[in-house]
Amino acid sequence: MPTAAHDAHRHIGRLPSYPFYGGPPISPDTTARETVAELFDDLDAERTERALVLPNYGVPDPDVAFGLNHLALEAAQADDRVRCGLWVSPKGSDHDRNTASLSLAGEEGVAALKTSFLLGGAVDAEDSVEELERIFTTAAEKGLVVHVHTSPGAASDVDQIGKLVEAYGATTRIHLVHLGGGMSGHMKLIGGRFFDWIERGLQVYTDTSWAIGFAPAWLCQEIQRRGIGHDRVLFATDTPWGDHAGEHARLAAATDDPELTDALFRGNFEALYGS
Repeated sequence: MPTAAHDAHRHIGRLPSYPFYGGPPISPDTTARETVAELFDDLDAERTERALVLPNYGVPDPDVAFGLNHLALEAAQADDRVRCGLWVSPKGSDHDRNTASLSLAGEEGVAALKTSFLLGGAVDAEDSVEELERIFTTAAEKGLVVHVHTSPGAASDVDQIGKLVEAYGATTRIHLVHLGGGMSGHMKLIGGRFFDWIERGLQVYTDTSWAIGFAPAWLCQEIQRRGIGHDRVLFATDTPWGDHAGEHARLAAATDDPELTDALFRGNFEALYGS
């Protein structure tokens, strides 16, 4: 059985069926949980001691992810094991939805704002500039982390997301999920960019969910070789899009240093999201 851990990235809520990529309507989030009670049952079964819980998202209907903010907040306020992130959008068309979401930023249990370009918008798009400014400045004012999706290519590529680190990382803590996203993202981050940002004093963090097998071990080797970054990497499952057992095994095998292992699985979560 995996050792107890803190999960810095998982979702709550089930998405409606959708015809992704031109196919028939499907529901791929088979392990999604629709209630707080179901979420807590999973935490108990996994021996997950603490978790950052985020609204599930992925279908191009803005009301779906925004509508799950209440469920993430309910989980955070029901049990001290949980902190939550609120869904916010980089799209100008979601201005009013963002206003409602940001109005909850000071609520008990809120530790992050979650955003992604998978459903539209772009770092440099005129339509996104105002909303991104609101998101990052609100996070800085409230002491929250901005949780940003990364994946290869297009608007979520680390080349684009890195512009947010450059623009806001001096004043806002930024959690880049998925270790930069895929082979190219791993190469760019672990190969130097992640450590360069840390050396410059930028407040950047990452997690190893979805990481290709070689990447966590290489990341741990670079942390030990460079002597920095040990406090910036977190264990995360991205449930229901990832799985606890696989993510735990991959990161646990990445290093045999007990101090680094404890930081990855527990300490860094407590420092970033609260003990």
